[in-house]
Amino acid sequence: MDIPREGTGDTVKKIIAIALIAFSLLLVAAFKRADAPAGNDLLDGFRIVEVASVADAMEQLYGTKAYMYHDMRPLATAKFVGPAVTVMLKKEEHHEGSKAIQGMLDAIDDAPAGSVYVMVVEDGLDYAGIGGLMSTAMKARGLAGAVVDASVRDTPQIAKIQFPVFSRGVAPSTTVNHYRFAGNNVPVKCAGVDVRAGDIITADMDGVVVVPIEKAHEVLKRAQQLDDTEHSMLPFIEKYKSMRDAVAKFGRI
Repeated sequence: MDIPREGTGDTVKKIIAIALIAFSLLLVAAFKRADAPAGNDLLDGFRIVEVASVADAMEQLYGTKAYMYHDMRPLATAKFVGPAVTVMLKKEEHHEGSKAIQGMLDAIDDAPAGSVYVMVVEDGLDYAGIGGLMSTAMKARGLAGAVVDASVRDTPQIAKIQFPVFSRGVAPSTTVNHYRFAGNNVPVKCAGVDVRAGDIITADMDGVVVVPIEKAHEVLKRAQQLDDTEHSMLPFIEKYKSMRDAVAKFGRI
């Protein structure tokens, strides 16, 4: 008995079907590759550019002062970038202990790796918003850094673990019994700048700048242009020893 053989047409159809499936899988993989690194590429870009260029870009594009007060300073040499996780503490005297500020601890445990912990302590320059325990938890969970609109304490431990912290001062005090947790991932004004959860925080030795996430791509592009121009000016100035000629040639200062 003869075994029926597939015709040429059936074979071609199978080949086409297999090719279509393979093409579809390639498209899915391509889309995944295109989408997945987008956020990472954005953050990587901000990690390279100077914070001063980001501040200039925000001012040139939007007329916005996006940099925090001059007294927002790092405990040690630091440069970091990440999306904001915001925490707000409100001033209130009570005797309920740490349970009244439990939310600020929960915010650390819930924060994704790579985040920047942005804490605002109302009228808090004489109070330490974070110390060694919270900094150690942030370091262990992979946070990029912390920005505290208040003071900090336990500086030897923070230095030991090399966790980057910006604050407006150093004080030995505690927020326990003086403050209440008022919100996590709520809009805050940190050292003079509005910050929302997910906005990009970029910090280096010049200070801290906040970039609204919806403006991040345009701001990064402009900051990169400013960086490129400035970095081209440096060897020109060294060679010709003239600021006047450099500004005339490159059109910026």
